[in-house]
Amino acid sequence: MTTRVIIVDDQAMVRAGFAALLAAQSDIDVVGEAPDGAQGVELSRRTRPDVVLMDVRMPEMDGLEAARRLLEPGPGVTHRPRVLMLTTFDVDDYVYEALRAGASGFLLKDAPPADLIAAVRVVASGDALLAPSVTRRLIADFARQRPAARRKPALRLKALTERETEVLTLVARGRSNREIAEILVLAEQTVKTHVSRVLTKLGLRDRAQAVVLAYESGLVAPGE
Repeated sequence: MTTRVIIVDDQAMVRAGFAALLAAQSDIDVVGEAPDGAQGVELSRRTRPDVVLMDVRMPEMDGLEAARRLLEPGPGVTHRPRVLMLTTFDVDDYVYEALRAGASGFLLKDAPPADLIAAVRVVASGDALLAPSVTRRLIADFARQRPAARRKPALRLKALTERETEVLTLVARGRSNREIAEILVLAEQTVKTHVSRVLTKLGLRDRAQAVVLAYESGLVAPGE
């Protein structure tokens, strides 16, 4: 299947570079570009892409608000694309807010070309682009910006088994499936199954939303 992509960035050279790179892939079709969030939202609704590459900081409407408008369910909303945020990593909890809005992950704008191509494919497949090292950086930034008091885990988490809760805790701490398997002495495929069940039980789209929920529910706290 061909993945339909639009690129939303206020820098024309960035859009052109990303478009050329992605369009050269046989399984990716760049169906449009936009210079700001407002036009990006309109373009997305018109072209119905699978993935939106969304810059975080733009004039008129920033990437956070644009992502929120694209991903919030509402009357008449029949298509919600996957949103991959583009950042230079000087945006700290702004990116966290994008994940809360439902973005499927984020990518550094100076990442190698192969990483961009892989990111689009990963997000299009339904997974989250939230590498363990990136998760740990995000958590550290968020902890510095917005230290939170310890709370009792939300009732929503009571649907999880003890093992699923352990897996979610480790995911939220930035551990990869392989690392979780080693810590819990499980097969990596078993960990993948547990992660899938956690997402299903909690009504989450991907790993990124699982990390956000784990922190906001009080299951884990920044700095632990």
